[in-house]
Amino acid sequence: MKAAVYEGPRTVTVKDVPDAKIEHPCDIIVKITSTNICGSDLHMYEGRTSFETGRSLGHENLGEVVEVGPAVSKVKVGEYVVLPFNIACGFCKQCEQGLTNYCLTMQPEPALAGAAYGFAEMGPYEGGQAEYLRVPYGDFNALRLGEDAVERQKDYVMLADIFPTGYHATEMAGVGPGDQTIVYGAGPVGLMAAYSAVLRGAGRVWVADHQQDRLRKAEEIGAIAIDTTSEDPAEVVKEATLGLGADNGCECVGYQAHDSSGQEDAALTLNGLIDSVRFTGSLGVVGVFLPEDPGGAETQGEQEARGKIPFDYGQMWFKGQRMGTGQAPVKRYNRALRDLIAGGRAEPGFVVSHELSLHEAPSAYEHFDNRDEGWTKVILHPDGHR
Repeated sequence: MKAAVYEGPRTVTVKDVPDAKIEHPCDIIVKITSTNICGSDLHMYEGRTSFETGRSLGHENLGEVVEVGPAVSKVKVGEYVVLPFNIACGFCKQCEQGLTNYCLTMQPEPALAGAAYGFAEMGPYEGGQAEYLRVPYGDFNALRLGEDAVERQKDYVMLADIFPTGYHATEMAGVGPGDQTIVYGAGPVGLMAAYSAVLRGAGRVWVADHQQDRLRKAEEIGAIAIDTTSEDPAEVVKEATLGLGADNGCECVGYQAHDSSGQEDAALTLNGLIDSVRFTGSLGVVGVFLPEDPGGAETQGEQEARGKIPFDYGQMWFKGQRMGTGQAPVKRYNRALRDLIAGGRAEPGFVVSHELSLHEAPSAYEHFDNRDEGWTKVILHPDGHR
């Protein structure tokens, strides 16, 4: 079968790899029909993680079930499913508490927790930017879709990661009806956080970024765009809130945050968020931060390369703010968000700018990594249909 394979920094090729197959009685095999390129894929694409060459990428996956293991009882061949990027067992201590993002069973390294498809330090599992994907514990991990699955893949595939992740940011931030909410980052996850804040009834939502095409997307969903090339987000928000700041906010950028000139600063958006949110406000941080950054010493410094970020904890402590962090437990949210899509209340596919074939993956990675104008979110279709 064909798959998008990481060959080294900024090099992805589409090549033949071993066919996905049943390896455990609880496995299912999914023919991938839609798979997204994620912003966190770019960390690996740029060589800023420990991701191994020769592995296939892709953790945002949707497709048709074509084979099930002998222990699978719920999921049926022919059904369309969307797959949380978290690979979880469903029965370990973490999973029993709903923390499928930190599953202990599927992570083979005892000192770590959490597993994912085609992702650095999250197990040996291949990615879904491929024609087929092996899904462990299919009954638990696969979310079945309704009769509109094929025609609404653009919306439903967002349930694999970015829609629940954006929602998780607002959950950790405690966004509620009437709140004033600031989101740092207008990439796909930031847009989903802003969209989730709107769905949760926030009174005003600001989105801060310097990419003009992404800011226009934010305005499409009713958010207020803050262009960081010409405005200080914290000052904009304070001026609009009698100097108090937003009630809460979300960080959706991560350790490769950089200013409009291209200078990297891993603490840039964290510190901006702390400054923007009022005393006793809440912060939801879903931007990726890692304990080791192979490229950090060159682009930022030795401390940043070891995950030591100089963010303004003193100011955060002084303001009595609360911070929630980490990857999203997708299963906690994806069923409810699926039903919002099915009921016509949510259309997260608005972020999509390009739908391409799997063979176009190398070019798509290059454009998306360059933040080229108009490349806000890419879906690859390994089955050839768009």
